[in-house]
Amino acid sequence: MFPVNLPPVFNTVHCDSEDGTTSSRKKTALSAINTVKSVMAVPENELKRWRRIFDSNAQIVVEGEKYLSPDQFVNAIAPKGDLTKIGRAQFATLFPVADSSKRGLVSWDDFVVFETILKRPDADYWIAFQYFDVDNSGTITYDEFKNVFKANIGPDAIPFDFDCDWVKLYLGKKNGTHVLGYNEFTQLMKGLQGERLRQAFKYFDADQDGFIKPDQFKRIILELAGHKLSEAVIERLPTLCTLTPGGRISYSEVVAFHNVIREMDMVERIIREATAKSKDGRIDQSDFINHCSSSTRYSLFTPMEASIIFHFAGRGSTTSRLALIDFAQLLDPRWRAPTVPSKVKPETKTGSFLNEVAHSVYNFVLGGIAGAFGATIVYPIDLVKTRMQNQRSTVVGQILYKNSFDCIRKVFHNEGFVGFYRGLGPQLIGVAPEKAIKLTVNDFIRSRAMDPETGRIKLYWELIAGGSAGGCQVIFTNPLEIVKIRLQMQGEAAKLEGAVPKGAVHIIRQLGLLGLYKGASACLLRDIPFSAIYFPAYAHLKKDIFNEGYNGKQLSFFETLAAAAIAGMPAAYFTTPADVVKTRLQVEAKTGQTHYKGMADAFVKIYREEGFKAFFKGGPARIIRSSPQFGFTLVAYEYLHKYLPYPYQDKHREVETALTTQPEDMSKIRARNALKILLDVHGDFARRSAA
Repeated sequence: MFPVNLPPVFNTVHCDSEDGTTSSRKKTALSAINTVKSVMAVPENELKRWRRIFDSNAQIVVEGEKYLSPDQFVNAIAPKGDLTKIGRAQFATLFPVADSSKRGLVSWDDFVVFETILKRPDADYWIAFQYFDVDNSGTITYDEFKNVFKANIGPDAIPFDFDCDWVKLYLGKKNGTHVLGYNEFTQLMKGLQGERLRQAFKYFDADQDGFIKPDQFKRIILELAGHKLSEAVIERLPTLCTLTPGGRISYSEVVAFHNVIREMDMVERIIREATAKSKDGRIDQSDFINHCSSSTRYSLFTPMEASIIFHFAGRGSTTSRLALIDFAQLLDPRWRAPTVPSKVKPETKTGSFLNEVAHSVYNFVLGGIAGAFGATIVYPIDLVKTRMQNQRSTVVGQILYKNSFDCIRKVFHNEGFVGFYRGLGPQLIGVAPEKAIKLTVNDFIRSRAMDPETGRIKLYWELIAGGSAGGCQVIFTNPLEIVKIRLQMQGEAAKLEGAVPKGAVHIIRQLGLLGLYKGASACLLRDIPFSAIYFPAYAHLKKDIFNEGYNGKQLSFFETLAAAAIAGMPAAYFTTPADVVKTRLQVEAKTGQTHYKGMADAFVKIYREEGFKAFFKGGPARIIRSSPQFGFTLVAYEYLHKYLPYPYQDKHREVETALTTQPEDMSKIRARNALKILLDVHGDFARRSAA
């Protein structure tokens, strides 16, 4: 275990009360000691990780010991790719908290203590408390609070009256007669912005008519919450005066705007949930308020606050129905207006066309790989399904298989394990373009029919996209399946009849070009409805059942597989009659078997000779095959896109915020949140310290 030296505050415990009861100061100091003692409970691998971070950043060596400078300390604790406007340099504000010896350097012992504090669930408030507790006494006096506050704001800041009634309620009427323990301090910090807002408004409202000018409102918000707003919202802050007549801003509007900022995470949750449930992916003020009322115990937002939200999201319009992307400038402090070229040059159009072609080729290749993967996994099931579907109750001679399990047993006994993969070669050769064109066409049509702002697509376009994908694949599917089926049927039957199995090349020559498309009409009748059912079902299962995209949720491997597999069940079963007819048309009829002239003739004769149930022969086997096949195919397709992304693809306009992004390291997130609490004291708090 690495040695850890305790800072002075952790080595002293005070008892201020005469009767020996534990004082607030003692409680705080004891809590600090317990925090550092918890180092002993930190797993060894955690300490090793901290050591790697420390050693990789500590570049200063004094008497053989490594130390972190303020800049190196920032590199060690600041989150990477943080989704806020807080600059990395501002994390240097937390340096004095880690530098317990006040020597301007952070040692390994200091770093361990700081990281241990970050493991506390209340690390953000605890660090802020330590920042204000200058003398390490475990309490904060009136003078400490006042001096630290003034030291971190500029002389041009809006004045704050420390002799106000609000401060006296926390710290008493006489300076120094009452001190704040940790818990009391957290409540003071939570209410501080509200008091500063009140004092700032009163400062600018010199004539006390209850109104201030737009530029004065902007200055107040910049000092209190400028780090929480995007530049687009900041620029339009003065437009708040347009909500009411008179060209000025009331105290009610200032408080309402501040409440929106303070509850921004809840605003985002309500907007995301409401737009996700909306049929068109858009909401208006009524939808927002209604969803807020139904999802919170009390009405969290007033009508004025809702108007302010829609005012800044709708760029002045409070009556529009807005999509999630419209709220991005309010929800995302890093938001920047998308650049739109004023004129598209001819070469740009050419480049765009070539890019689309390249993207389609990319999707085609990944679709082929995914299709081959899925087909290989379920090919034995497909072989059993084919043999069961072709078995006729009126055939001359014995029935080969009693059921699917009997078929599996006999194939394994008579043909071995390899028998389950008879005909796999042509299947893999053909399945690549078959699945590739299906996935590519579906993606292409969906992308063209999709609303770019909401990401929604109408149901009839989903059906068109899926049906078109199924129809286009037949050009590859039919030749592939007729060869595959004839190869599959040779195994057991050839052995019984003493025939010599024929290869794929012989079958192709025997059939000819037109023969390869025998049964194509039945193939179309099967594949168009199959894809029209499958792709919309898959999309809606992911979105509506597994909640993909809900508050930024990404589906796990098993959730994606389940959605894809479940979607294949109804699609496979309801298209079984067309698959039975297609199989009968494509199999080479033997002596004594019924010959079919075409699809209509096959439907009639099968029904007359074998009954309605014959149309669903192999239905369960078809579900067992198609469900996992498309499950593994689509999982492979999506994961290939994830890990082998198209390098030139335009990024979809999504709203990515800290609410929807998984933290890389919880301790770094807590360090960021501690800095936010200090920034809430004043917008220049950390910037002045960093400078």
